[in-house]
Amino acid sequence: TMSSNAIVSVKKPRKIREQCGSCPDRFSRDKRQVIVEDSDTTEEESSTDEEERWKDVARAAEIPPEYYNIQKLVKYIKAGNQTATIVSLCCLQDYDLRTQINQFAIQDIGGLDVLVNILECNDTKCCLGALSVLSDITLNIDIRKTIVDLDGIPLIVDILSSSMKDLKTMAAETLSNVSKVRLARKYVRNCGGISKLVDLLDIKMSILQTPREQLTVEEIECLDMARAGSRALWTLADSKHNMEQMRKSGIVPLMANLLKSVHIDVVIPIMGTVQKCSSEPKFQLAITTEGMIADIVNHLKSECIDLKVEGSSALYKCAFDATTRDLVREAGGLEPLVAIIKDKTIRDNKPLLRGATGAIWMCAMTDANVKELDEMNVVHHLVALLGDECDEVLTNVTGALSECVRFQENRVAVLNSGGLPSMVALLNSSHAPLLENLAKAIKECAEDPDSMRVLEKLDAVRLVWSLLKNTSPRVQANAAYAICPCVRNATDSAELVRSLVGAMELVVGLLKSKEIMVLSAVCAAIATIALDQTNLAILSDLRVIYKLADLVNTTDDVLRMNLAAAVAACACFGNNTEELGRLRTVTPIVTYMTSENPLVHRTTAMALEKLSMDPQNCITMHQSGVVPFLLECIGSTNKELQLAAAGCLRNIRELALRAEEYMLKIDDD
Repeated sequence: TMSSNAIVSVKKPRKIREQCGSCPDRFSRDKRQVIVEDSDTTEEESSTDEEERWKDVARAAEIPPEYYNIQKLVKYIKAGNQTATIVSLCCLQDYDLRTQINQFAIQDIGGLDVLVNILECNDTKCCLGALSVLSDITLNIDIRKTIVDLDGIPLIVDILSSSMKDLKTMAAETLSNVSKVRLARKYVRNCGGISKLVDLLDIKMSILQTPREQLTVEEIECLDMARAGSRALWTLADSKHNMEQMRKSGIVPLMANLLKSVHIDVVIPIMGTVQKCSSEPKFQLAITTEGMIADIVNHLKSECIDLKVEGSSALYKCAFDATTRDLVREAGGLEPLVAIIKDKTIRDNKPLLRGATGAIWMCAMTDANVKELDEMNVVHHLVALLGDECDEVLTNVTGALSECVRFQENRVAVLNSGGLPSMVALLNSSHAPLLENLAKAIKECAEDPDSMRVLEKLDAVRLVWSLLKNTSPRVQANAAYAICPCVRNATDSAELVRSLVGAMELVVGLLKSKEIMVLSAVCAAIATIALDQTNLAILSDLRVIYKLADLVNTTDDVLRMNLAAAVAACACFGNNTEELGRLRTVTPIVTYMTSENPLVHRTTAMALEKLSMDPQNCITMHQSGVVPFLLECIGSTNKELQLAAAGCLRNIRELALRAEEYMLKIDDD
């Protein structure tokens, strides 16, 4: 307890266990409730058994004299008057409080409770001393949790309203550590701490752009306060709720200002905050409109690795937007990104490699960016990374390659760089996003005849086909699309398909999928496989037309396009045409002509041409009002569409003529 001379406004310390300021079982019920209610991510709430064993070993080791000296100082803080408290706090800071044994010394004697209570006093020197200690010892995960359990968050947040800059700076530094605990992030938000931290970022541009040694003492205090606020917000941005609160508090223009700073220690945490916030669509738009892309690109050229990590990761997230991709190119951002992946000295820095390859992948979705990347020989550098052991890096690398090989010269570049064997070897991976991008890349490479010969030798078609068994719908869809050029450009495609045991059964079975993207891709694959009559006979035996007929009432244009192509390919075998008419597929397919997508018109006209071989189907088409649509299609610039529409009209007209001749013959009789 405190003596009669102690600080008046300091409350009596709460009773906690003698050995440790943190009780594992305390507030456990509250924590469980928070975990259910709050979607905040990162750190788990309890230490693992290994951590506990490690701490016991650390405590059991030889205890240095500093341990007992620190505990004596904590006792003085507990029992002393105001002056003794201040002196003891100052003496505490002479020790390295970042060392775990020294942190244990404070925790074991119940010093955390005392330090939290001091935050309630009105003496700024005592508060500053307590915060200085807390900002160091909260690097320890258990101490962070204990501070939260002792209701220290509201007290620290209240200090952010102080008029003293150094107090606010230390409070923000402490929050940046404590907020690594999930519950703390929620408490800071609920206590109104986010808007107060955002206010700390509002400093003059002249301070941000002047070297530290040329600033006055007051300006340095402002700069340190902004840095501490940035660090706290960087940690708090692990929560989506907090990110939204930051946006509403007006953080976006302040972030834009801070990114222009010459002070790296300020830019790194604000870049980290930008990187985390850029995962939210509203922030992505704001980052682009506030002109931050050019500043992010400029920092990619920095010597600071941390800045490159955060900057490249921010571009990776923001470049989903086409406008942002153009801004990256215009700001000269592609060159530093390629320079990062070329640098062999950073291969062990997976976050940086992941960010850079991801940014290149997103940027390569724009054709103009691919042309600029080609000048830097990016395909060669990407192929060199196919041997990386990190799945996320490989996913980004194959994603970037899949975008680059949309162009023929890059397919040749992959072939010449020896990239195909590495890509095929990766098909044995179990990482779904990687397989998704691999299938997409192989689909494009298979369009090149020389690459297709290599893929055949590597048995790539079998491996791609096996991806249809994957549980991920996106992997299934991309694999089915990849099958199309593989089958179309194979040396003996018909025999290739039949040599794969159960291949066609697997394809037809996927027509029961509930995912539109899978159904569309499988229909495209069936349309390609069915070009061979023997394969078509096998597909017909597997009752493929009945499964196709179940899908005709779709309103999705991509599925309509590929489904019509599959119907056109399957209709011309045996009595499939008549059977499709009996299954009432004609009228729904006629409605596809109302689509605004000309590609849907092309395959629909092809399907209708095949279906019109049956007289009853011709009657159904005519009654469904298909003729005006077909007449319009004849005027199209697409020759396939013209021919299919004309063929369908011819069949309808021939039936009408035969009917007319028949009626005239009856009249004559």
